[in-house]
Amino acid sequence: MDTKELLKKVRKIEIKTRRLSDNVFGGEYHSTFKGRGMTFSEVRQYQYGDDVRNIDWNVTARYSEPYIKVFEEERELTLMLMADISGSEFFGTDAQFKNEIIIEIAATLAFSALQNNDKVGIILFTDQIEMFIPPKKGKSHILRIIRELLEFKPVSKKTDLTQALKYLTNVMKKKAIVFVLSDFMDDGYKNSLKIVSGKHDVTGIRVYDEKEENIPNLGMVQMVDEETGKGILVNTGSKAVRNSYGKYHKERVDYFQDAFKKSGAGAIHCRVGESYVKKLLGYFKRR
Repeated sequence: MDTKELLKKVRKIEIKTRRLSDNVFGGEYHSTFKGRGMTFSEVRQYQYGDDVRNIDWNVTARYSEPYIKVFEEERELTLMLMADISGSEFFGTDAQFKNEIIIEIAATLAFSALQNNDKVGIILFTDQIEMFIPPKKGKSHILRIIRELLEFKPVSKKTDLTQALKYLTNVMKKKAIVFVLSDFMDDGYKNSLKIVSGKHDVTGIRVYDEKEENIPNLGMVQMVDEETGKGILVNTGSKAVRNSYGKYHKERVDYFQDAFKKSGAGAIHCRVGESYVKKLLGYFKRR
């Protein structure tokens, strides 16, 4: 992808996702994810209806009339995006690949955080950490994240969520809002997720294609495993083959749901071709 084409794609995603974050998600994001607590702002004269527990007795004694302490939410937060860029994300039978949906959701969340003056960082992972961009503020920083999501070429095509979650634990010492974007075609990450969820506000967004759930009967088909690069001739006409794949896929989905539920983390299922806007809004409102 040349520079001109890359900038054009970045601009297109910016226009679409920033409009969503400005008009739809800004307020929902703010109300869903609270700050670290309340911090002292100022003192002012007592007004009828104020909580008497907030009276500043030192100032009141000095001026011989009641004054109260005013507190405001310590708003600044950190949003950490964890994007799966393994080979399985480059699949789609509808208008888009899974990785394109992941990019749009990540950009929308990033611009929502920007609107609230929060820091945003990202971890791009496969079965290793491909790139870590530390949390920072500003539009130019968000655009860099989008460029990397569009252009970055991973070293590996495999997936290992455990390694990604362990890395997050090591680099993020303070509490953050964490969104893990993946198809979650992996297992064995329950313990690592539980540790991360104990410290951070975690949500998993499972992006999937409906054709992944069940293989259609198309006879003998040459297939390629995107994560290993190996080609194999598959007899999709065999009911046993179709059932075996369906079972494998269901096991991964069940593992995802069980892992996130038991760790106390949030979970969203987003199919390619359906509105991720509705999914995110519904999730924010439920919280």
